Amino acid sequence: MRKIKVGIIQQANTSDIRMNLMNLAKSIEACAAHGAQLVVLQELHNSLYFCQTENTDLFELAEPIPGPSTGFYSELAATNRIVLVTSLFEKRAPGLYHNTAVVFDRDGSIAGKYRKMHIPDDPAYYEKFYFTPGDIGFEPIQTSLGKLGILVCWDQWYPEAARLMALKGAEILIYPTAIGWESSDTDDEKARQLNAWIISQRAHAVANGLPVISVNRVGHEADPSGQTNGILFWGNSFVVGPQGEYLAQAGNERPENIVVEVDLERSENVRRWWPFLRDRRIDEYGNLTKRFID
Repeated sequence: MRKIKVGIIQQANTSDIRMNLMNLAKSIEACAAHGAQLVVLQELHNSLYFCQTENTDLFELAEPIPGPSTGFYSELAATNRIVLVTSLFEKRAPGLYHNTAVVFDRDGSIAGKYRKMHIPDDPAYYEKFYFTPGDIGFEPIQTSLGKLGILVCWDQWYPEAARLMALKGAEILIYPTAIGWESSDTDDEKARQLNAWIISQRAHAVANGLPVISVNRVGHEADPSGQTNGILFWGNSFVVGPQGEYLAQAGNERPENIVVEVDLERSENVRRWWPFLRDRRIDEYGNLTKRFID
C-alpha cells in the first residue's frame, strides 16, 4: 500500500513577513511531528496578498529562485524530512516576475517548480500587473513520494490543466490558493462562490481519478488603497480522494493545521471502476485548442 500522510497549513497572514515565516515554520514542524510526509502551504504565504492594488513598490517583495526563501524552506524540509510545497513571488529578471510554486524534497533539494499558468485580473485580484504567465507548462514534479501535479489558485478552475497533469502521470493534484469574499457580497452569493470553488476541484479529482489537495489562506486582509473593504479569505482548505470524497476539511474562520492519510494506490482501483481515461475520444478533441468554436 502506498499511503502517505499529508499536512495542510491554513494560515492568516500579517504585514510582518518575519512573523509569517516563523508561524509557518512552527506549523510545518507541528505537521511533521504528527507524521506528515508531505506538507502543502497556501499561495503567496510569505506576505499579505499584495495583489489587491497595483503598486510598483511591491515588486520589492519578489526574490530569485534560488534565493533567501528557498534557503529557508529547504532547511525546513531537510530538518523535518518532508516534501514541502511552497508558493513564492519569483523575480526571474528585472521586470519579469512569476507566481511560482517551489517543491522541496526530503533532503532539502529543489525537486522542481511550477509557474502559475492562468493569471486573473479582477477587482482586488490584479495579478496580471505582477505576474507573467508561466512558461514551464503543466509538468508534474517528481519527488521521493511520487509525482506531484502542482497548480496554483486560478488554475483550479480549468479542467484542461488538471487533465494535462493527470495525462503526464501526476499521482496527486495540489492547489496552493488565495481566494475569499468581498464584503459587499450577499450571504447567498458567498455560498455560491464557495460551493463553486469546492465543486470544481472535487470534479478534477473525480474526472482524473486522483486525490486533490487545496490549501487556502484565511482571515481578513485590508485593501491598502481603501477603495474596497478588503478580502475575507474563506479558508475551507481540504483534501479529497479520487472519487471526490472528503478526507479532511478546515473551517473558514481561523488558521488550522491538519494531517490526513492519503492512499495513492486507491487511484488505480478507481480508474478501473470509472475508466474515464480509457473512453476519452481523443480523435474528436482537436477543437479544444481554439478560443471559441464559431
